[in-house]
Amino acid sequence: MSEGLGEVIVEAIRNGTYLKITAIHVATGQEATAVGPAHEPKAVERLAIAKLKRLLDAS
Repeated sequence: MSEGLGEVIVEAIRNGTYLKITAIHVATGQEATAVGPAHEPKAVERLAIAKLKRLLDAS
């Protein structure tokens, strides 16, 4: 899922009908967060990882 990023830690926290997913890049400690519907966890995870990739590309 995290092609070319290296090791990424993914943390998910559910709050009612919402899911907050944080993707953390192990090598740099940078993180990105995405919030979405709890019934679509893979989509929210993909969004968090995509945001992390953009953040790392900008650095």
